[in-house]
Amino acid sequence: MRAIRRSPIGARGSDMRTGFRVIGWILTGLAAALLARDLFVLAQTGRWAPIDTGALWWWLHPTSLQLAEPAIARHVHPVLWDPVMLTVLLSPACLVLGVPGLLLLLVTGRRRGRRSRRFGG
Repeated sequence: MRAIRRSPIGARGSDMRTGFRVIGWILTGLAAALLARDLFVLAQTGRWAPIDTGALWWWLHPTSLQLAEPAIARHVHPVLWDPVMLTVLLSPACLVLGVPGLLLLLVTGRRRGRRSRRFGG
């Protein structure tokens, strides 16, 4: 009878860490692209006018933005829409995407000394 090999818990944690790290890189890359767009607009017009999250959402999918307000106000809590979501929607999109992306990269950073344990050092 063959023994069933189970993957160690650390392997699953490593997969989750890798997944969150990929999400962090995607968010950070999108934030960098939006910042580059904002800097390009600044160079062209001489005025700092970063695209806010609400305008970006409206440009990507206006119907879902229109449905978000009644859904959040009715099914979650009205206070979550007015001060919280409106603040997020009026914030620069490069910050709204960049801050969580950088936090994910910092939290899921590579562990030091992993290579030495793997190769018996």
